[in-house]
Amino acid sequence: QVQLVESGGGLVQAGGSLRLSCAASGRIFNSYVMGWFRQAPGKEREFVAAISWSGRSTTYADSVKGRFTISRGNAKNIDLQMNSLRPGDSAVYYCNLNVSSVDYWGQGTQVTVSS
Repeated sequence: QVQLVESGGGLVQAGGSLRLSCAASGRIFNSYVMGWFRQAPGKEREFVAAISWSGRSTTYADSVKGRFTISRGNAKNIDLQMNSLRPGDSAVYYCNLNVSSVDYWGQGTQVTVSS
């Protein structure tokens, strides 16, 4: 069983920065992709960023390109550095791990950006 635990959310003023972390545990034998999604009240969950198993490939939503950076600390840990935050970035951020077309999710961490 794969478990994901996020940390690092909080309240920040517009223009500020936050760093989210996600730690995965459990047996993961195949190559996998880890990433971040977010969900604001009344909206669908949306993709934010992802990083390949090797860490060599990253993808970002257009809305966060140039402001957010996803990185891999080791095989089972990723971070999301969020700079120049905007009120529109406020949401619950979920860590995601996809292996063999199966999605695993963390419990989510709240990010609130005040104007």
